[in-house]
Amino acid sequence: METYTTAFIKSALIWLALGVLLGVTMTVRPELVLYRTAHLHMNLLGFVGGMIFGVGYHVLPRFVGHPLHSAALARAHVWAGNVGLALLAGGFAWRVTDPVPAQRVIVAGGALAAAGALMFVYNIWRTLDGRATTRTIEHATARRGLRVVDGE
Repeated sequence: METYTTAFIKSALIWLALGVLLGVTMTVRPELVLYRTAHLHMNLLGFVGGMIFGVGYHVLPRFVGHPLHSAALARAHVWAGNVGLALLAGGFAWRVTDPVPAQRVIVAGGALAAAGALMFVYNIWRTLDGRATTRTIEHATARRGLRVVDGE
């Protein structure tokens, strides 16, 4: 697997663990339910989104037989998505005690996480519209028992 795929899947598992830990903490100490927005984003954007991004980067190019449009953009997405989510979740937690500066952190984190998601949309869209590589064509024809001959 590519490093950005592994990074997304591992970070998704970390966000799941953190979100579950926060959820259990809120169950044991109900007064901490004030942190539910951070909990929600950790689980949905962190785990679910991260897992979708990681699996999508791995599987979708293979489904369509096209290489990923930009591995560099996928690596940038890993950073933008995770740093953005960390700022977002931290800002939601901070908002409980100091709402005005926390709102700036929430906006910055949300913008960064959204930019990462848009990187995914662009990268996958361009991948779906891409051209099949020669290796992919040869592999597909060999699986069907066909032979690729130059000039035919």
